[in-house]
Amino acid sequence: MNKMFASDNNSGIHPKILKSICEANEGHAASYGGDLYTGKSLDAFKKHFGENISVYYVFNGTGANVLALKSMTRSYHSVICSTMSHINGDETGAFENFTGGKLITCPSADGKITVSGIKELLKQADSPHRSKPIAVSISQCTELGTVYTKEEIRSIADFVHGNGMYLHVDGARLSNAAAHLQCSLKEITADCGVDVLSFGGTKNGLMAGEAVVFFNQHLAQDFLYIRKHGLQLASKMRFIAAQFECYLNENLWLENANHSNAMAVKLADELSAIPEFRLLYPVESNAVFAVMPDMWINKLQEKIAFSMWNPDSSEVRWVASFDTSDNDIHQVRKAIKEIAEEIS
Repeated sequence: MNKMFASDNNSGIHPKILKSICEANEGHAASYGGDLYTGKSLDAFKKHFGENISVYYVFNGTGANVLALKSMTRSYHSVICSTMSHINGDETGAFENFTGGKLITCPSADGKITVSGIKELLKQADSPHRSKPIAVSISQCTELGTVYTKEEIRSIADFVHGNGMYLHVDGARLSNAAAHLQCSLKEITADCGVDVLSFGGTKNGLMAGEAVVFFNQHLAQDFLYIRKHGLQLASKMRFIAAQFECYLNENLWLENANHSNAMAVKLADELSAIPEFRLLYPVESNAVFAVMPDMWINKLQEKIAFSMWNPDSSEVRWVASFDTSDNDIHQVRKAIKEIAEEIS
């Protein structure tokens, strides 16, 4: 079975990233970020995100999200997010467990929340009997593969800041969003008023490790302690840092994202050519969502791995990766043709 389209988490490590890890493995180096690799990687972050930032490495995306939000919340606070956001649906209540705070979800048809939706929730929360909203968290790209424009992010940031709140971005696939928008990483974060970013790389060619990037320096004051308290301080940090230095300095973040986005478009073309299939959302990143008849789903999954998104409505998700090839797309085309002939 071709397993390429189940998830970009299933992909391997980009050869250049693997090489950077091997090169960092020479001899001994200072621990906990005191090494040369960490220093050089922080310079790379400043080149892409701006000089006035603080960057902290963690092990994984959930750790990045939860600790980033911990930096701005107390236990009586709440964070507004999309109903389908990763922090709400895929992190096992980690935010609530670690912060004592509450998530307030905002409905969304396409994964993106809006100022009007946030405004409505703030009306309901204006009471000491309810958790006080302190932040909004958005995913870029969203869980449905859609992408916030620069204008949409700026609009949310302005509204959030005008109400004494902060804006967090879950950027597990931020590189794919920037590639789609044809803009820099800074243009859709610092320049749009984002306070804190969870910046991911493991879905785009890295082995392990994520980064918490603070644009609001006030929120970074105690993060050294929050990270250690949150079990996310790496002793051999050079092996995370070396990956990010390569990822940013060699523009792998963009090269890989452009490729996976392009493969998703090719995949969508193959799927949309079948009358029984219906694409659900614009293909703006490396994910393709579609509705398929159950018979097609069952037969296709015998040949090609992809995810069942919503069994009740026969919605499925296909995800392209940095190493998805034209041959993988050909295998999808071949499988569809075989099944179509069998059905007819």
